[in-house]
Amino acid sequence: MPGVKTNERPGTRAVLRHCRMSATKARQVLDLIRGQEVGRANEILASTPREAATIVAKLLNSALANAVHNDGLDAEELYVAACFADEGGTLKRWRPRARGRATRIRKRTCHITIIVARLPEERLERLRAQREAAGAQRSRRVAESRRRADLSGRLTRRRHARAEAEAAAAAEAEAAEEDEEFEDDDVVDEDEIDVEGATDEDEDEEDADDVEDGDDDEVTSETEDEVGDEAEDEAGDDEEGEEK
Repeated sequence: MPGVKTNERPGTRAVLRHCRMSATKARQVLDLIRGQEVGRANEILASTPREAATIVAKLLNSALANAVHNDGLDAEELYVAACFADEGGTLKRWRPRARGRATRIRKRTCHITIIVARLPEERLERLRAQREAAGAQRSRRVAESRRRADLSGRLTRRRHARAEAEAAAAAEAEAAEEDEEFEDDDVVDEDEIDVEGATDEDEDEEDADDVEDGDDDEVTSETEDEVGDEAEDEAGDDEEGEEK
């Protein structure tokens, strides 16, 4: 009994007709993604440096969208069940050559078909196990990185707290030194004020003594002048008596 034909395989399909590319070129790219999961197929097409890879990638995304929106399948459980390229019509063109001859140019086309279907249960179980293992590894890595980050954060906070405490202690010490210097300056200023006050009082007393001395000198000089005048008068009177 013959098997299921390629164009009769179950699944969701997308067809690109009359693609301006030869079927041979398209088949070289389709052979790379046949039987692969959809995610893996997209990765292969993204890294394939061929013009057909871009066209096949768009067609694969179209088939994936049909399966999700029309058939309600999960995109992560799909794979490329079948993909093939059939010959299309050929456009004939002519090129002039030497001696008046003409050469035929064949512009070939193809019809590309991609069929995606749900993975078998065995492959799905293996895929789920691999994803769980990868998730567990990722969880461990994330937990370890978070633990390191928390430890680093705690150490950083401790360093910051220590630095802030040292800065506060230094500021308090500077403030205490400034207070002591200010108190010393106040004591010196009070002594200077007392000394200056005493000096001013002494100067005032000396000025008062000088004034009194000046008055005494003036009185003494006036008294001496009066005594001298009286002595002259007496001498004059004596001389007049003798003459008589």
